[in-house]
Amino acid sequence: MTEQVQNPKPRYPSSPKSSTSSKKPTTSLSAKTNPRHNQSADDDILDFSKVNYLTVTRQQHDQRIDNFLLTRLKGLPRSHVYNMIRSDEVRINGKRCKPHDKLERNDVVRIAPIRLATREKPVISQEFAQSLLARVVYEDDGLIVLNKPSGMAVHGGSGESFGVIEAMREATGKKYLELVHRIDKDTSGLLMIAKKRSTLKTLQEHLKVKTLQKTYLCLVTGWVNTASQTIDKPLLKYTLPSGERRVKVDQKSDESKPSQTQITVLQKLEVEGKKVSLIEAKPLTGRTHQIRVHLASIGHPLLGDDKYNPAVSKTDKSAVRRLCLHAYQLEIPDYDTIKTALPDDIQSLITPPQQNEA
Repeated sequence: MTEQVQNPKPRYPSSPKSSTSSKKPTTSLSAKTNPRHNQSADDDILDFSKVNYLTVTRQQHDQRIDNFLLTRLKGLPRSHVYNMIRSDEVRINGKRCKPHDKLERNDVVRIAPIRLATREKPVISQEFAQSLLARVVYEDDGLIVLNKPSGMAVHGGSGESFGVIEAMREATGKKYLELVHRIDKDTSGLLMIAKKRSTLKTLQEHLKVKTLQKTYLCLVTGWVNTASQTIDKPLLKYTLPSGERRVKVDQKSDESKPSQTQITVLQKLEVEGKKVSLIEAKPLTGRTHQIRVHLASIGHPLLGDDKYNPAVSKTDKSAVRRLCLHAYQLEIPDYDTIKTALPDDIQSLITPPQQNEA
């Protein structure tokens, strides 16, 4: 006896002819395309100048279409990907789609031809790829945790030919590697990369319900007087006339997002004769630039922060050559705590040079 699914939610607006039916559009050959033109979504797209038909596998089941495309159209600006969806250049089983629509196994995604120079596969040297593998601090069947260097983006796009995730796919030869979360290009430290779809979903759910805690170390200007405090200030994204995106504290806007950061002063010291504090920061919410903006809002911006520290200039000749923010600890349910030490370029600022004995 065949079991029938009751009233499944349709993926797309039904046409007038099918509006009386509550069933999801079937995936017949006519609704998709001739299967001899299809390729597995697990495989790389080799020719972007033609229409491509990708068959969804269990690896992409339940993934949003926008994230599916961003993974496969590496180097393409996010804005272009979303414009393709809006312009009906992407279809699922022959139907129009929206960015939040989720895929199911055996769905067929149609992608219109893409003619952009950014589609050329970036050249990643074997030496560089191996240097990233040396930065892996934890690995099991489903998860890689990498100690990302400062100055490297986590993914390609926005002027970057490639990032950590593209380089790691090259280094490991694995078809499925996905970022669990992101950290800023100029921030160093622990970055989680999922090797399995199930691991990705589990860890992102932990992030959503706040059962996974990320902890950072940072150097800020001045001596912070309060030993421990929670900064509770709403944050708002905005755009400069140049097009650069920034974040600010805004108590009045309805679009501001509630944001909290716990900070603890670990050490007060001097760097080049100026007062500096070593801070442990735990973001209780996950807003863009949250730690940087919150600390700047209490008068203690991060050393090396050219966005939120007005004392930093392009011609700065101090010893601080980077943003002094490092993701050093992950507390994940059912895992041992994962840690990494401060990088040498930050450690050297807080460790006085040893004097040679006469």
